[in-house]
Amino acid sequence: MEPNISKIFTHIPNDDEILFLKQLDIRYVHVWVLEDELHMNQISNLKNRLSKNGITLWMLGCKELCKNEKIILNLPGREIEIRKFKKMLQIMGDLNIPTTVFTWEPSGVWSSGVTETRGAQTRFVDAKEMERRPFTHGREYVYEELEKNFHYFLDQISKTALDCGVTLALHPNDPPLDAIGGISCLVNSKNNYDKFFSTYNSEILGMEFCCGCWLEGGDKFGNLLSSLKEYILDDRVKIVHFRNVSSTLPRFTETFLDNGYMDMNEIIKILIDIDYSGTLTMDHTPKLVDFAGAELGGEAYAIGYMRGLSKRQKTL
Repeated sequence: MEPNISKIFTHIPNDDEILFLKQLDIRYVHVWVLEDELHMNQISNLKNRLSKNGITLWMLGCKELCKNEKIILNLPGREIEIRKFKKMLQIMGDLNIPTTVFTWEPSGVWSSGVTETRGAQTRFVDAKEMERRPFTHGREYVYEELEKNFHYFLDQISKTALDCGVTLALHPNDPPLDAIGGISCLVNSKNNYDKFFSTYNSEILGMEFCCGCWLEGGDKFGNLLSSLKEYILDDRVKIVHFRNVSSTLPRFTETFLDNGYMDMNEIIKILIDIDYSGTLTMDHTPKLVDFAGAELGGEAYAIGYMRGLSKRQKTL
C-alpha cells in the first residue's frame, strides 16, 4: 500500500488550511499546539473538524512540554511539567490520538544560518561554528545527566502513556553532534536509540525516524535503509520524516528531495515493500520564490514528489 502521507502544522489549522489538505489528498495530520490550547474541548473540536474532512489527527504535540528544558535538564519545576505532560496524554487517550513526539533538545533545532539551494532559501549547519558558541544554560550538562533525566521522565509517565494508548515518538538531536551549547546530545546515534529501546517496550517508546538526521549523522547512525527496515519491523517507527541533505556532518545543507546525496526512492520502496502503517511526512524543505508561495509552494512540491515516488513504486 502507499505510505500514509501527512502534513505538520505548528498551529491549529484553519478552514483554508484544511481545504489545502483535501486538495492534496492528505488524510493524516500532525499538529503542534500551545500549552494554553491543551483543553479537551479545543482538541476535540480540532479532531472533529479534521474528521469531517476525512483527515486523521495522528500526532498531537506541545513544544512547551515535548521539548521542555525543566524536564530535560532537571530544573526547578520539573514535577509540575511532568504532570502537565500526563494531562496531555490523558486528553489524547480520551480522543484516541495515538502519537506524540518528543525530543531531548532544550534549545530546539540548531542551525548555522540560511543559504541557497537551486536559488531557494534553505538551512545549513556548520559544526565548527556551533562549537564556538557559549553555553545556553549557564554550565555544561554531561551525557550521564541527560540520560538519567530521560529515564526518570519515562519512568514517571510510562503507566499513563500505556493506560492512554499513546506512544511517545522520540526524535533524534538535530544536528546529531556530541554536544550543543554545552548540553550533550542524548539521541545522536543508532546505538543510543537501541539502548533506550532495550529498556522500554514499543507501546510506550517509539521513534520519529528522521531521514535528515540519519543522513547528517553518517557513521554514527549507519545505513539508513537497513535501520529503517529494522525499526519498522520492530514496531518502533510511528512517523518517518522525509528530508534530504547535501552531505554528512561536519557541514551540510538541506536540499530539495531530489538533489541531496540520498536516493529517496529507496526509502519509499522499503515503506511499500513492508507495508509500513505509520505516517510519512515532509520535513524541512527549501522555500520557493514568493510568487509561488514560499512556504506552502515548497511543501506542495515535496508532497507531490513523495506521492509520485509512491505511485511509481506501486507500478514496478
